[in-house]
Amino acid sequence: MKIDHKSAYHDYEILDEFEAGVALIGPEVKSIKLNHASLEGSFVKLVGNNLYLLNAQIYPYEFAHQEGYDPKRSRRLLLHKKEIISIRSKIQGSSMTLIPLAWYTKKDLIKLKIALARGKKEYQKKEKIKRRDIDRDTERILRGKVR
Repeated sequence: MKIDHKSAYHDYEILDEFEAGVALIGPEVKSIKLNHASLEGSFVKLVGNNLYLLNAQIYPYEFAHQEGYDPKRSRRLLLHKKEIISIRSKIQGSSMTLIPLAWYTKKDLIKLKIALARGKKEYQKKEKIKRRDIDRDTERILRGKVR
């Protein structure tokens, strides 16, 4: 089971990755294991000595009571203190941000891969697309000449 943030690699330059646990309630765990979640438009914020996942959508589990459930509530991320201090020191005074990359299971636990990233400019995104197209075309040409 893996749920990716599809536009993260296009919009950001990934500098460092971390693995975090997430404080979830029971029906949210079941919903994530059924791939009923989305990371589009979500981000991670450092508040005090804690990291929080904001704006991530976990759709309601259909067999649970849904009274008062907010699918986009803030969820606390669980990291070691040394990792939080490291993240804080890297973010302070720089133009970097924390973004979620993927939900996944590890030994039957829900984990969130977060990344320290820097936003790409529009010309960087276009250059990457252009380079990928050129590589694809040269690969096609080479494949045709070998056979």
